Amino acid sequence: MAEPERTERRQRPAPLLFEPSEAATDPEHFFDLESIEDPRELLARATELTLAFRAAQDRAVEFQALAAAQLADPRRFDRLPPEAIAAMAEWTEDYARKMIEFGEDLQRGTAPDTV
Repeated sequence: MAEPERTERRQRPAPLLFEPSEAATDPEHFFDLESIEDPRELLARATELTLAFRAAQDRAVEFQALAAAQLADPRRFDRLPPEAIAAMAEWTEDYARKMIEFGEDLQRGTAPDTV
């Protein structure tokens, strides 16, 4: 059952449209959703954005895991212990260890679907 989710996450989501800096300062402005009056169109665009943000989050977590694994690599002369990586990323030590393992799995190509 986890495999279909993994496949879904790899699909390219709708592109995130550029947010001009002046629009980003307006707390009511969010990717121009507030200007969409048709509820069907609003639901469709909001769903596209939700999927895009989820995909971006998944990819960012994978890159965090890769970086954690690289920083903890025992072959590095400057390797960091899990507690130092946890402090850098504002994680718990247990989570840092899991992320290091996940990153190692990603490097080997044997990563599970979730951390």
